Amino acid sequence: MFQSATLPQKLDKATFAALEPDLRRDLLAAQLEIIEKKPVSTIVLVAGIDGAGKGAAIARLYEWMDPRHLLCNAYGEPGEEERLRPPFWRYWRDLPAKGQTAIVFGSWYQAPMRARIDGSLSVDGFERQMAAIVRFEQMLASEGVLLLKFWFALSRETQKKRLKALKARGATARHVLDEWTGVKNHDKARAVAEQVALHTSTAFAPWVVLPSEDAQYRDAALAQTVTAAMRKALDAPDAPPPAAPAVIGGVKRISAVDAIDLSPALAEDAYEAELTRWQGRLAALVDRKAFRDIALVCAFQGNDAAGKGGTIRRVTRALDPRFYKVHPIAAPSDEERARPYLWRFWRRMPRKGHVALFDRSWYERVLVERVEGFAREADWMRAYNEINAFEAELTDFGIVLCKFWLAVSADEQLARFKAREETDYKRHKLTDDDWRNRLKWDQYAVAAGDMVDRTSTAYAPWTLVSSQDKRHARIAVLKAICKRLEKAL
Repeated sequence: MFQSATLPQKLDKATFAALEPDLRRDLLAAQLEIIEKKPVSTIVLVAGIDGAGKGAAIARLYEWMDPRHLLCNAYGEPGEEERLRPPFWRYWRDLPAKGQTAIVFGSWYQAPMRARIDGSLSVDGFERQMAAIVRFEQMLASEGVLLLKFWFALSRETQKKRLKALKARGATARHVLDEWTGVKNHDKARAVAEQVALHTSTAFAPWVVLPSEDAQYRDAALAQTVTAAMRKALDAPDAPPPAAPAVIGGVKRISAVDAIDLSPALAEDAYEAELTRWQGRLAALVDRKAFRDIALVCAFQGNDAAGKGGTIRRVTRALDPRFYKVHPIAAPSDEERARPYLWRFWRRMPRKGHVALFDRSWYERVLVERVEGFAREADWMRAYNEINAFEAELTDFGIVLCKFWLAVSADEQLARFKAREETDYKRHKLTDDDWRNRLKWDQYAVAAGDMVDRTSTAYAPWTLVSSQDKRHARIAVLKAICKRLEKAL
């Protein structure tokens, strides 16, 4: 990829001046159509050698495009809020909405490249981080993000002259220099960049190497590439990739969800004693000093009326309200639909020392969105691997992730629905959707079984709980959370 970057690529000022009106017109027209139709969000990722003119090239884009719909996200060393959350959190937080374009400096490539150049990251560690980046970028592409990655290339000799000139005229204050891509590390930076391209230049997010010896050529090539990519996104048919059948056809299989034993029950006097015991243990665990170095995330799924809300309340009674949040998950808002699916969950991840409880979660894509047809088959089929990758990033960072499926029988659900209808302060909990979902009991059972099979991992296993007896379910959940925390601490 870098071979042609060493060849002289020039555009004289007269030719550039003649070309500039067309460049501006075409780029702006493509951007305005993207803004109007909102088929994608666009990320222009900028990386490369110090002194290659990255800032000047982006300034030209701002001059030629409508800046009201441009975002500039620059990443340096993580701040306190960022250090207390998984590494990819800040990139998910800042994702542009459909119709918007974000210019990204620093990016998710900066830390592994710098660490590889200074020798603090092994080859194996580097390859693992590149694989994580590929998964991240594939997820973005699948969710409607147009990702354009540019490496600004410059010869060592030209770089040395430019940096010397910048220093001589005191211009470095307006030029953010990475140093690890400076003259001293030029050859190492190029070698690492070639390895990055080898691992992460993909069909859905290819690298574009921009020869940057000549500013006119560099800026024209950048504008033309962005325009062509936007135009391709506008013209592309909205056809999902094919997916294999989601389930085995022709036979009825018994899933892990079907096999849940619904018989366990707990007498009221035993329940009160157990509740006090396990709430006290949970309170002691989250009060430990070591808990400040981890976080707890609990995801609650289950049949309608299985008692998710009541169980969550028994958990939160053991917690300090200053350090936990409960997130009830409903249909996505317009803001959330304009971004990749997992965005709204990433931005709710707790910092270290805190707890987040989700009343329904990221699993709605493979449950309600699958059964009700809100997501295409190709989208919910790829969601299993995307969720597994998401949860791996959380647990690798030290987040203790507890996932609960609360189960009741169809007869018990009907009894609870009727009880809600007859109780004033519970009537609001029963909706028309609950009755419609009940008509699809078998379809939801199949979807839940597939969910458990495909996403119960060693680092984030599912806990399947009978909620036929609510007292039993509440104690089982508290006990499971305490045991996971004790192991982590």
